Parts: sequence; C-alpha cells; structure tokens
Amino acid sequence: MAQVPQTFFDALAVRTWCGLALESLGRAREEIDAINVYPVADGDTGTNLYLTVESAVAAVEAVFTAYDVGKPTLADAVRAMAHGALIGARGNSGTILAQLLRGMAQVLADGGTAHTDGAGLRLALRTAADSARQAVAHPVEGTVLTVASAAADAAGAATGDDCGAIARAAFEGARAALAATPGQLAALERAGVVDAGGRGLVAVLGALVETFTGEAAPVVPGASARVRPAPGDGPVGAGDCADGPGEGGPAFEVIYLLEAEDAAVARLRDRLDGLGDSLVVVGGDGLWNVHVHVDDAGAAVEAGVEAGRPYRIRITHFGAGDAHSTGERTPRERVQRAVVAVVPGEGLAGLYGEAGATTVLARPGEPPASGELVEAVRRAHAREVVLLPNDADLRHTAAAAAEQARAEGIRVALIPTRSAVQGIAALAVHEPERRFDEDVVSMTSAAGATRHAEVAVAEHRSWTSAGICQAGDVLGLIDGDVAVIGADVTAVAETVLDRMLASGGELVTLVLGDEAPGTIAEHLEDRVREAYLAVDTVVYRGGRQGALLLIGVE
Repeated sequence: MAQVPQTFFDALAVRTWCGLALESLGRAREEIDAINVYPVADGDTGTNLYLTVESAVAAVEAVFTAYDVGKPTLADAVRAMAHGALIGARGNSGTILAQLLRGMAQVLADGGTAHTDGAGLRLALRTAADSARQAVAHPVEGTVLTVASAAADAAGAATGDDCGAIARAAFEGARAALAATPGQLAALERAGVVDAGGRGLVAVLGALVETFTGEAAPVVPGASARVRPAPGDGPVGAGDCADGPGEGGPAFEVIYLLEAEDAAVARLRDRLDGLGDSLVVVGGDGLWNVHVHVDDAGAAVEAGVEAGRPYRIRITHFGAGDAHSTGERTPRERVQRAVVAVVPGEGLAGLYGEAGATTVLARPGEPPASGELVEAVRRAHAREVVLLPNDADLRHTAAAAAEQARAEGIRVALIPTRSAVQGIAALAVHEPERRFDEDVVSMTSAAGATRHAEVAVAEHRSWTSAGICQAGDVLGLIDGDVAVIGADVTAVAETVLDRMLASGGELVTLVLGDEAPGTIAEHLEDRVREAYLAVDTVVYRGGRQGALLLIGVE
C-alpha cells in the first residue's frame, strides 16, 4: 500500500517511519545477517537491528493507543521511539542504532513544537551521528558510525528546509559511504562485503525517505555489492566500532540494561574498557544499555552491580568454531521437541529452565516482542516447539512468532496460557516421548484446568470490576479480573485463595515476588491445610516478577 507523504516531521511521521523501517529491515534481515563479519562473524546483525526497531515500533504504537482523542505530540512519539529502541537494543549494531535514535529524539523533542521542518531534521541527524560516536569506546572507520556521519554531513550540505530533500540527501550520503566501507576495514575487504551495520542504517534511512516522499528508496545491494575477495579468503571477525578482537578474541558478549547515575556510568565505562572490547554504552536519564565483549562475563556483570542495578542480562558465548572463529563448525543436531516459555521473573526462569524449557524473561512493563520469541524458538533448536506465552496480552505477539517460526520449517504449537502458573501446570505433564499432538493436548488440558490469580498493588486510581480502587490499594485478580480490593496483602491473598478453592481443587501453587511479605507463604499454607482437606500446596520464588503473588489452583 502506498504511503501518504509527510510534509513535516510530526508524531505521525515518526510512527510511519518506524513502521517502514521495520518492514525494510524485515526484507533485508537475512541478507544483512549473511554479510555480518565485523566485529565477529556471528551472522546476527540484521536480526539484532530488526529486534531493536521492533521494540521502538511497539513503544510508539503504545503511545498512540494511549490517546483516545487526538494524537501524541512529536516529543511523545520520539521519546517513545528512543526508549523502545534502548530497552530492546540487541547486539553491537542494535545498541548503536538505539543511540542514533536517542540523539535524534533529543533534538526533535526540544521546544515542545507539534512538528519540525528540514532544518530540525538536519540538526537531529547531526546530533544522532555525534552522540553515537561518543557512546563507542574506540570508534573505528568503515562501520555504521562512518555511515551515520556521512548521512549527517550530506544532510548538512543539502539546501532548503524540505524534509524529503534532507532525508534523500542523508540516504544518498549514507549509501555512498557504505559502498566505501570495504576500503576502510581490512576484514570487510578480505570477506568481500560492505559493513552489515551500515547496510542496516541505510535501510532505516531509506524508510525515512519514503516517509517524506511516498516513494520507496532505491534497493541497496548487499551481497551483490560485495567486492571480490582474494582466493581463499573468507569471513573474518574483528571488532565492530571498537578495536577488533579478531580470531581468538573475547569469549563472551555481555549486554544488560542498567539503572545508574551518570557518574557511576563514567566509572563503569573505564572498568569495562579494561576488561574487553567492542564497548558501547548508550542511554541517559538514569537508564542505560551496556554492551561489551569480554573473557570474564561475571566481572562485566559485577561491574554493572557496582554501578547500579543491571537487569535483562544476556550473555552469549562465542564458542569454538563460532563467532570469533573462522573455521567451519559442525552443525548441532536438532532435538525433536522443546518448550519455549515467557516468564515474569528470574526465579521462574530458573524453575522452567530446570524443567528443560527455553525461557524469555518479561520484565514488568516490558513485554517481549515477537522477534524475541522467534529467537528463543530458534535457540531451542528443535523440530517441534510448544510455545507458552503465559500472558493474555501476549496472545497476538506469540501467534505472530509462531507463524514466522513455521515459515522457517519448525512445527510450533501455541498453548494460550494466561499466567505462569498455567505454564507450570502444562510443563508438569509435558512428555517429549509422546506424539506431538498428544503432548500438546495434554499440556493444553492441564493449563486450562488451572485457575490463575495474582495479588498486586494498584499504581493509580481507576474503575475495576470490584469497584473503584485508589493508588496503593492491594488488588486481588482472579482469571484476569479484579475480584478483591483491600489494604493488607495477606488478607487479600487469603480472600482470593478462598474464593478459588470454593469450587474445588487439588493443588495450590504459590509464586512469591521479591516484595511479598515474608510470612505470607506460611500463612496461606496453614490456611489451606486447616480449611481444605486433601489439597496440597507448593511454593516457588519468582524474583522481580511485578505481581506480589501468583496463585494457581488445579
């Protein structure tokens, strides 16, 4: 469908641009993955860029959905875009793209205007390129940083204040710089490719051109734009926008979000710079995304703990014959069946992991995107996968992920679990040796037979099915609906449990959040033992899971 050109850069233009960028990266993802040799030949730059932009799109859409009347301001939209990209940034390339978007947002959100013209876009592109370069510990030319700087230079040299003309100039400048990257980096020249991160940025800028002109930007060659490698040469890993590790480089990629003050982050940069390479720290206003390649992953995480509160920690091992190695590797044999589950806290992630499931951690207010679920399905490396979203709001996201995985030849069954306790019940009856259909039916039946509830604290005043609640009230939700409003966590939990057991049950599952009262589990276990004969209780620690307590009754 043809896009309606946007004359000015306003909130709608931000929304359109993000959507088009996601589509463009989706089309180019596999091609970009295939030419990814720098910093390490791990073949995931296209996927990482796609997941980063997908998170930005979700954040922008959430802002538009929140407006019943009218539309968000430009500042609302660009801040959401930048925040979404920051919390969803994946890999070195995704982290740098997040900083580019943040740099643009800093300019576009300034002044509180409803829209900006080409002059504002020109300044935003310049600020983006400069801030991304500052975020990288040891910038190297021939990377996405070079492409971003060229785009900003070309936009700065363009005349007039038309957004379409500025965007087109930036795109053409970036495209020319991308074509020159093999002459700037020996690793690219040996492999016969352009920079993968730069290729992704050109796709994003092409989407910006389409946003303002309604015309699709020229297709940027990827594999066909390769320079001819010397005989015998192949992909060689080095170091994205940092001094490259090369073959035999650091063993781990460590990424985490970090809540910390500016001064602590400055000290963290120095600490991590001494531990490894490919260091990129982006963000601000108390929230940062940290990326580094190290040999001692534990030390990198401990440095984050000293600086503030790290979370969403992802550690990837560059194993033998993998990212930092140029030799061929023997493909790992696929297992027959696996379970992939979304879980709300570290404790449940450990529990599900012990049961053999591949987990995706969902932080409060930060649901995973479909791309993250697809990556988890791929990581499970199975011919058949049972997918447990464990959240009613993730139904459509999980369905989209399942469809994409099926298109890749993986047999996927989606069980519509609405809570982690339903997932626990399904996992308890999972038998990989059974026929796939029989296993799915058994797991679905177990999940459906489990009523679920949670106890949480209201964040603001609102209408509920049980009446009006005030901020700070304790809410008891049964099967997704507010059933009890009270002031005491234990009292509300007991009332909820009594209502659930009134219709019978054989097993009560309690999952405690970090902020739940220390005595609540013992109190509820005593209540079940004294009031309900032949009903067993199991207790798990969920960690930082959002809700104070999850309850399941089978």
